[in-house]
Amino acid sequence: MPTAANATLRVALIEDRREIRAGLSALIGGTEGFTCTDAFASVEDALPVLAARAPDVVLVDIGLPGMSGIEGLRILRGRHPDLPMLMLTVYDDDERIFDALCAGASGYLLKKTAPARLLESLREAAEGGSPMSPEVARRVIALFRDVRPPAQADYDLTPHERRLLGMLVEGHNYKTAAAELGVSVNTVSFHVRHVYQKLQVHSRSEAVAKALRERIVR
Repeated sequence: MPTAANATLRVALIEDRREIRAGLSALIGGTEGFTCTDAFASVEDALPVLAARAPDVVLVDIGLPGMSGIEGLRILRGRHPDLPMLMLTVYDDDERIFDALCAGASGYLLKKTAPARLLESLREAAEGGSPMSPEVARRVIALFRDVRPPAQADYDLTPHERRLLGMLVEGHNYKTAAAELGVSVNTVSFHVRHVYQKLQVHSRSEAVAKALRERIVR
């Protein structure tokens, strides 16, 4: 990270389109206070180099040949937990934005971002900020407002179904659950199928994961 004595921000970028990569390299390298340490055409090219010499910030495209930028982000985040990584992409759909942020992106910018704002965002990310294009910020706010699950999901489970789901979370199988409830294994299987339908899952592991993630059972 740059210090007062050395204010130059070291930036690496991963972008497959040669003309965009060259333009970004020229912008970053030609601006006082910034230097482009490396410019890669793919995540596969970047990983071994960045493992040896991590910059202050990485600028990553999403639509890359081979491994996607989001996949690369997950790997880099695992290797460099504190390294700021900004997505720079043409994609502004909810799924990619959500996946990128969950993978550990420090911010999310669209490629139409003005050069001055891009440079400002690189500095902001290096200082611990989370820069986003205005359109992306609006989508993130809407995503959390409209998609975020309730504090405790319901799914219209009956008390009996909720109890049975809790038993699955605790590790019971059909036989042990039937014994504890005083019913037949077929009855347990019948009710579990209803639980799966209501939760829109297809297996015990999916049901347990959803129950824990959305606090359906306590």
